Amino acid sequence: MKIKEKHKDLKKKVTVAEQQRSSKRGPKSWYDLRTLKKLKLAMKDKLSKEKKTVKKLKPKVKKRSKNIKKIKINKVEAQRQDAEIQERQKEQRLEEDEKIKKKEKMTLKINSLAPDFTAETSEGKLSLHTWLGDSWGVLFSHPKDFTPVCTTELGALAKLKPEFEKRNVKVMGLSVDPVSDHIKWLDDIKDVCGLKPNYPIVADEKLEIAKLYNMLEDDAGATSMGRTAVDNQTVRTVYVIRPDKRIGLFLTYPMTTGRNFHEILRAIDSMQLTAKHKVATPADWKKGEDVIIVPSVTNEEAKKIYPDGWKTIKPYLRKVPDPSK
Repeated sequence: MKIKEKHKDLKKKVTVAEQQRSSKRGPKSWYDLRTLKKLKLAMKDKLSKEKKTVKKLKPKVKKRSKNIKKIKINKVEAQRQDAEIQERQKEQRLEEDEKIKKKEKMTLKINSLAPDFTAETSEGKLSLHTWLGDSWGVLFSHPKDFTPVCTTELGALAKLKPEFEKRNVKVMGLSVDPVSDHIKWLDDIKDVCGLKPNYPIVADEKLEIAKLYNMLEDDAGATSMGRTAVDNQTVRTVYVIRPDKRIGLFLTYPMTTGRNFHEILRAIDSMQLTAKHKVATPADWKKGEDVIIVPSVTNEEAKKIYPDGWKTIKPYLRKVPDPSK
């Protein structure tokens, strides 16, 4: 029984004892009443102490409750702030990535990483970097299928494909036309040039790759539908990609000037040679002809590399036989 209930019960007993005392006086009734009153007072004291204790504890409990609530609020607020910070950081990273991509796109040049892409081609779906593997690559674009200059170009490249393969070079064409047009056009090329192209031709119908390689502006639209060869005239670039997936050379031709793929082979011969040896190639150089010792190689170092000597034309122009012979 709780103190409050005990106190209430004793009050009733005292009332009953007082009634009995008034109707029946005697030592026993007096003693019973006196005992009950003492018990009642003692219980009252206990009850008062209990109330005081509860009263003291209440503010503490209330304070603790407030503190817990405050801690919970602070925790929620901290989580919200953390989430906001993370979101801001994510947005900043995305903005920075976008700036880097835009900068790289604007400054696509020799030694830039050749942008990777996955696209449908006349030989199925291909990813550029995976398709290249450890090979060198030539990515050449043309503005429109069924156009005269491009027809002769794709035929000429088909004939020279074995020469590219000898040099470990893979060839890939690209235009903004659909695959179905590419397939139909191959027969025309065979009729004109005597050989059907046997290399993949990318279908860049959404103009994404042309934009990625700086051949079309970002505001050129998102589809090739309705576009003429003149609209796509800047899609006339040849990219030579090294095994490290970086651009080694790029040449952009006007629509009226057919490309000289023998010149591209010559340039590849030069790049492959100079990648292995500390030499450069002079104007109109062909494989097997004399090359130039690069200026960074001193005469002392050159003696070790070329013990048979070299021909000094000028202090900065020293020629030696092709070291690949």
